[in-house]
Amino acid sequence: MTTPTTAAAHAVPPDRGFTNRLRGHPLQQPSEQHRNQRIGWLRAAVLGANDGIVSTASLVLGVAAAGADHRTVLLTSVSGLIAGAMSMAAGEFVSVHSQMDTENADLARERAELRADPVGEQRELAGIYVGRGLDRRLADQVAGELMAHDAIGAHARDELGFSPTTAARPTQAALASAASFSVGAVLPIGVVLATAPAQLILWVSIASLAFLAGLGAVSAQVGGAGVWQGAWRVAFWGAIAMGVTAGAGALFGAVA
Repeated sequence: MTTPTTAAAHAVPPDRGFTNRLRGHPLQQPSEQHRNQRIGWLRAAVLGANDGIVSTASLVLGVAAAGADHRTVLLTSVSGLIAGAMSMAAGEFVSVHSQMDTENADLARERAELRADPVGEQRELAGIYVGRGLDRRLADQVAGELMAHDAIGAHARDELGFSPTTAARPTQAALASAASFSVGAVLPIGVVLATAPAQLILWVSIASLAFLAGLGAVSAQVGGAGVWQGAWRVAFWGAIAMGVTAGAGALFGAVA
């Protein structure tokens, strides 16, 4: 007589969860919200805004320290905004798309293994649950029921470690990075517009460090980390980047 779990293993149902995710329809999420659901967009947004502030402010300081006039500094910073936003979008799209290609390849391999040996795949899944603390009989039952419901989803989640929360979304990452870079870059450019040329280096440095500290504090708050630690960490590395660039600009300006 065939047991229910054995029958479920032999009759692997069509994909549900992760097939929907790959087609652009995320899995239904529980009503309770957790901070890890923000990982995808938060990482790209913080990286973009931080890069926008640091790279644009550093560019401004480097060109100003080299002795460029106010108009040249402004044009250079605007050009940096446009180039940086496009670069961030392209880089994020390519890198995250590579992650998605890897996920798809692993899922395709898992589907093939499910078709070729569903019984062995169920045993493998049950073994994972045994390793997590279930007894063998309960693990077999859980594996059978999960595979009957969504075989590829169960293996993607518990064997491969994939999650809809952290799934690769290239377009989302590209747009978030480009938009946040532009917002970050506009901040030091606004200071350039509002500051007299003689005080440009001083006020761009002060304002940019304040912007970076604020960004670090906000991102830490959203991510559930320590606010002061986040603010100090972002501002510290931004100060180093701006200082090195300004020093290089002054050096090359003196040589010229």
